[in-house]
Parts: sequence; C-alpha cells; structure tokens
Amino acid sequence: MSKLTIAIDGPAGSGKSSVARLVANALGYLYLDSGAMYRALALKALQRGVSLDDETQLAKLANETHIELTPPTPEQEQSGIKNRVSLDGKEVTEEIRTPEVAQAASRLATIAPVRAVLVAEQQRAGAGGGVVMEGRDIGTVVFPNAELKIFLEASPEVRAERRWKEHQEKGEDMTLEQVLEEVRERDKRDRERKVSPLVRARDAVLVDNTAMDAAETARLIVMLARERERELATAAAGRKA
Repeated sequence: MSKLTIAIDGPAGSGKSSVARLVANALGYLYLDSGAMYRALALKALQRGVSLDDETQLAKLANETHIELTPPTPEQEQSGIKNRVSLDGKEVTEEIRTPEVAQAASRLATIAPVRAVLVAEQQRAGAGGGVVMEGRDIGTVVFPNAELKIFLEASPEVRAERRWKEHQEKGEDMTLEQVLEEVRERDKRDRERKVSPLVRARDAVLVDNTAMDAAETARLIVMLARERERELATAAAGRKA
C-alpha cells in the first residue's frame, strides 16, 4: 500500500508538533518539523547579528545554510523534542526553542526569498511520501498535492494555556496574559503576512481540538489516514482491472 504525504497546518499552540509526531509514530512515517528549519535559520541570523529587516542578507544567509532534521534520541523524545536539528553540522535542538528565536523565526517566515529556499528543502525532504509535516503553509504551498491535509484549530485561550505550560516546564518566567498576547500577535502576523499566509486549504479537514488532547487528536487523524489509504488502494486496483 502506497504511503501518504500528510500535511498538518494550524496556528501557534494548536498542537501541530505533538500531534504530527504521534501520527507519524502510529503510521510508521517520518515526521518533519518545518518550523524547526525557520527557527534554526533565525538562530543563525541572531548569532551573526543579521538584521531581521535586511531581506537581502537573510536570503543570502538562507542559501549558505545547511539544516538537517533527524529523529530525536529516546531521551529527547521523552522530554518533548520532536526532531534533532543540525545547523551547519552542529546540533542546535535546544538552542532554537527560546521565545526570542520563535519570534525571529515568525518574522523570517514572511520573507519570500527565505521561504523559497526552505520550502525547496522541505519538498526535497518529503519527496516520495510516508511523511507527516506540520507548519502554516504545508497544505497550501509546500505539499499542495498531499493526499491528506489537516487544519488544526483551537481557541486562543486554550492555545495560550498550552504554550504557557511549555514555558513553565522549561523554567521560563512568563505570565499566562503575556503568552496570550504573544499568541494573538503571532496569529495576526501569520494570517496577514503577504507571503504564504496561514489559511486553510480548500480540501483540508478542519479539526478543532479545543476540547481534545494531542493523543485524541492524533487518533482521529490516524483514522482519517487509514481511510484515505484504503480509498487510494481501491482506486489503484480499479485502474489495474
């Protein structure tokens, strides 16, 4: 049975990363965290002192950067890490998970030449199927022909609470009110940006997981994936007949 390409999109705090990882594990697919690529490039830009307003230099930086995603170690996976991230041959898995890097990555994602470089990398990594990738434009730009597209949604308050708990677990001192404001600001930027704004693909299944945890959401998506696999297998058998 041929393997699917599964695209999962949604706003910050919708649980995309956790859900995508669980779905990939259940199906025996490869999980790719597209956001980690933007975070890694953002980290490099911050370290080098490249202005986040200098699109020319940022595009040049993207072309000169090698980012690799690989499965996490069992210890990393236990702590919630979804991919090991290498930046120019050096592991930066922990360094890219700060609020400063996350905000910088969100700004980088609005720059067309930067996105062009990273989208090409994502398409190369996901060629051949058997992949679960999540982000904000996976079903609309990166894999517009994905066999299964999911758009995750949840209320801003629930998403902010999820992000706040993540900050607490990392020992980062942020109030729930600050995180809620950050989530709303991120939503506005993601939906209004000129390049690849966050929108639901027309053929994406809308999954509102406001009242569901990651495991429940993943089980629903796995069920949809199995159903889609059967549909494709039946169609293929019909063509051969």
